[in-house]
Amino acid sequence: MHIHIQAFIQQYGYFGVFLILVMENIGIPFPAETTLTISGIEWTRGVFHLLPLLLSAAIGNIIGSTVAYFIGRLLGRPVIVRFGRYVGITHERLDKANELFARYEGFVVLFGKFVAGVRVVIPYLAGINKLPFAIFTAYNAVSAFLWAAFFIIIGRYIGIEWTRYHAVIQRYLIPLLIVLALGLIAYVLLHIRRRRK
Repeated sequence: MHIHIQAFIQQYGYFGVFLILVMENIGIPFPAETTLTISGIEWTRGVFHLLPLLLSAAIGNIIGSTVAYFIGRLLGRPVIVRFGRYVGITHERLDKANELFARYEGFVVLFGKFVAGVRVVIPYLAGINKLPFAIFTAYNAVSAFLWAAFFIIIGRYIGIEWTRYHAVIQRYLIPLLIVLALGLIAYVLLHIRRRRK
């Protein structure tokens, strides 16, 4: 999966990141955090620049969330449950998220993106519960930028550490694997010998 995402975003660049983030937030199961982390790694390699990467990710998420918000607002819960089962939105999942949403509307919109299972449901709930669009948009935009930046920067540091240590890892990987294999063989032989005794 990671290889396919990496190939996709290398081929389509910023638009590929934008598209994945739009689709994921409508409910199509794309791994958004993985996409952002890989994008951060690609930023380390010079494939991306931070500002356009952050903008394409955040705007993609905002647009996907806005589409989901209006689906929830205009079509309501029955339609979402009926068609949502194809993308993992069930009665139970919607009920649990709705309880949380009813108690902490703004907080949930602002920080819910960091919870993978909840992120997709929140814009639909905001629409169903008729949260004013201006308030939803303000919270949603801030959240999208914070969330995208968080995972892109994680990817950046993973990329830096991999660049720093991969030569050392490659140099010592084969000897380490040989030592581990010999240790495992010795353990198995010793275990067999003890059982025979």
